[in-house]
Amino acid sequence: MRPVRTAFAGALLGTLVLTACGQTGTTATSPAAPSSPSSAAAAAGFPVTVQAGNGAVTLEKKPERIISLSPTSTETLFAIGAGPQVIAVDDQSTYPAEAPKTDLSGFKPNVEAIVAKKPDLVILANDQDKIVAELGKLNVPVLLEPAPVKIDEAYDEIADLGAATGNKDKADQVITGMKTELGKLSANAPKAKKLTYYHELDTTPYAATSATFIGQIYAMFGLTNVADQAPGAAGGYPKLSAEFVAESDPDLVFLADVNCCQQSKDTLAKRPGWKGLSAIKNDQVIQLDDDLASRWGPRIVDLAKAIEAAVGKAAAK
Repeated sequence: MRPVRTAFAGALLGTLVLTACGQTGTTATSPAAPSSPSSAAAAAGFPVTVQAGNGAVTLEKKPERIISLSPTSTETLFAIGAGPQVIAVDDQSTYPAEAPKTDLSGFKPNVEAIVAKKPDLVILANDQDKIVAELGKLNVPVLLEPAPVKIDEAYDEIADLGAATGNKDKADQVITGMKTELGKLSANAPKAKKLTYYHELDTTPYAATSATFIGQIYAMFGLTNVADQAPGAAGGYPKLSAEFVAESDPDLVFLADVNCCQQSKDTLAKRPGWKGLSAIKNDQVIQLDDDLASRWGPRIVDLAKAIEAAVGKAAAK
């Protein structure tokens, strides 16, 4: 059974547990008689119990008024075919374009604003202000799906949403496709030359180590993370000094603060001691899509493709 997860970015997500509790029921005397509501729900796979970050969550019927307050969950819901069931998403859900974006916040959730939309399922990435308990008091079903620390845990979250929304088959297809694509990218990545890299989260600068979800994506390509040796690396997200990065002199620099903070090779070159970095001199500063680098849904394949392309370019030099 999966342990309860925390809301911290490196929180654990365990194995999906699903229990179908419904019973089929048609009238014995008349095979052509219409099914009762309970039998129709059972035929669709409901009730269903999903083990989420907030424990076992049972949904009696297929949700038709879903609110997603997690950009990753929003992307996943639309990828698995649950888009028509989504009535509102948070203000940070930028993809896909057709997602019904609102001013609802996942960082500062407002119970009254959420309940006013009459949801039959709310999906969250963190339990800010004890929102799970508050919605529970009002009998609003909630799935807490925090950030995973392993790729397999991201697959489990997709499976969670597939089961909870009645889209299990499509979710399974998405997971299989992701595994296939990531496997091909990893297998085809050039590994003849050991390359080092630095992944920047923001201009502080904070970085991500190999122990994080994002770090494991990089590890698929045989890269060595310079942040692993930084003070405070055990937390997964160390704050680095300019001197540390300069001394580490990574072969590749990946920027996940492009859209938010307009970072580029030119802005890095202006930082004290960074102008001589190998990544800058050799034009190996890669500007990532901030969203791709901070979400753990189906588009991690696109992130992996960007990393694979950069590794191929660097290895060819």
